[in-house]
Amino acid sequence: MTDELVEKGSRRLKWAFDHMPVLRTIDRQFRDEQPLTGLKVGMALHTEAKTGMLAVVLSHAGAKICLASCNPLSTDDSVVAALRAEHGLEVHAKKGESEDEYYTNLNSVLNISPDYVIDDGADLITMAHTKRRDVLKNIKGGNEETTTGVIRLKAMAAAGKLEFPLMDVNDAKMKYLFDNRYGTGQSAFDGWMNATNLIVAGKHMVVAGYGWCGKGVAMRAKGLGAIVTVCEIDPVKAIEARMDGFDVKPMAEAVKDADMLMTVTGCKGVVSAKDFAVMKNGCVMGNVGHFDNEIDKQALAGMSVSVARAREFIDEYQLKDGRHLYLIAQGRLMNLAAGQGHPAEIMDTSFSTQALSIVYLVNHHEQMNSQVYSVPSEIDQRIAEIKLDDWGVKIDTLTPEQVKYLGSWQEGT
Repeated sequence: MTDELVEKGSRRLKWAFDHMPVLRTIDRQFRDEQPLTGLKVGMALHTEAKTGMLAVVLSHAGAKICLASCNPLSTDDSVVAALRAEHGLEVHAKKGESEDEYYTNLNSVLNISPDYVIDDGADLITMAHTKRRDVLKNIKGGNEETTTGVIRLKAMAAAGKLEFPLMDVNDAKMKYLFDNRYGTGQSAFDGWMNATNLIVAGKHMVVAGYGWCGKGVAMRAKGLGAIVTVCEIDPVKAIEARMDGFDVKPMAEAVKDADMLMTVTGCKGVVSAKDFAVMKNGCVMGNVGHFDNEIDKQALAGMSVSVARAREFIDEYQLKDGRHLYLIAQGRLMNLAAGQGHPAEIMDTSFSTQALSIVYLVNHHEQMNSQVYSVPSEIDQRIAEIKLDDWGVKIDTLTPEQVKYLGSWQEGT
């Protein structure tokens, strides 16, 4: 650890926190009330500046924190250094960690026998339910903030395998409406530009998935001048995409003209061998979903005669028929592996939701079952009110007469 690395990480943490007014407000409250005194919180999140400040705020609330990365390529080593040296946090993460190191680091988080967990993708929670069942007796609840992770946890709950209550932070309004749409939309192209240094305008772009993240990517691509085609399996979302002004095609058709492609689905095998077989020469592919299985890179390697590093974050696959296809960040989420992740102002509301949800679990876990819970609306409302206050934006309120009118079933004037 060098002084320069710590200083760099410290600057990044400060810059992020300076642009997170909601989390700063919650931090002041937590310092006064100490709602997590004596508790241990284990975290598996992308270990960068905004996440680092969430960990610091939870430590200010009285918790012992242990943090690992939820992705081998998304760690900011300078932030890790600063969290250790200046904030005294236990952090197990480094950029480019091996698969063995990744799971060793998750194990290190569980070694503290946490009272609560905060996960991104559900690997930490899955490990606690499988290989580390020794820690389950102490875990009282947790948060999950990704679409992918929530899908996994709901499947666990449906199978009767979930053994403590989980808060679905991903589907809180102050998370998905802004983080998933505006955060992903902007950060995906931060990763794209950093990885490729290529223009978006004028290119044919395929967006796989038109959930909130996919909507954000497609919207930003359109704004940058791309000719956008959306691929979907949900007929309702396909209609949304069409009425939002995008072409809609099956993947095998869309890739024939694609100069660039981004997957945003949370599912595996979205781009497969049959798609590579007809893909346009020179197509640059990237993924913004949590895991690196949306683009079948094993199939791509099997169809190639060589794989070489084209740029720092790009691998070039030369296919047997002479075509060249490019993959950003080994198919891992490119906005963090090749960029700096979502903007600080966006993660401000998401991580404030995380912080208040953990306190909610502390206060209510004894009345909660082992299932996936929605974030209470009062948490969304409070975060929105703090955000509007910081902007200096005022809104209307209902009069008593209006409240009575809206609560009545009888006709009235």
